[in-house]
Amino acid sequence: MKKIGVINSELSRVISELGHTDTIVIGDCGLPIPPGIRRIDLALKRGVPGYLETLETILEEMQVERYTVTMEMEEISPELYHATEKLLTPSQEERVTHEQFKQMTERARAVIRTGECTPYANVILQAGVTF
Repeated sequence: MKKIGVINSELSRVISELGHTDTIVIGDCGLPIPPGIRRIDLALKRGVPGYLETLETILEEMQVERYTVTMEMEEISPELYHATEKLLTPSQEERVTHEQFKQMTERARAVIRTGECTPYANVILQAGVTF
């Protein structure tokens, strides 16, 4: 049994397989997941697990050089936006429209579905390198 970090085997596997510039998505429970994209469904019920809890856990194991959020996130859910920004500093931020964001998910290695119900609680994480 694994002692630390992500214990969900599918999520741990995806993180370990990432190469430089590969992306994964952490999404709220309403984010559409494109056909053919690996879905890691962590949602148990409304709010569980939460977006920030999931992001914090993934960041324990994943090196992120860039992240993408929607412009709508800052407007509609500013507290969540600022918490995301704080967790991901010093990674480079990109903001796009929600429609552009959904198109970008089509290139992700996986979409992690949380139980989060806060509007626009979604982020695309781009893998960096540790050297």
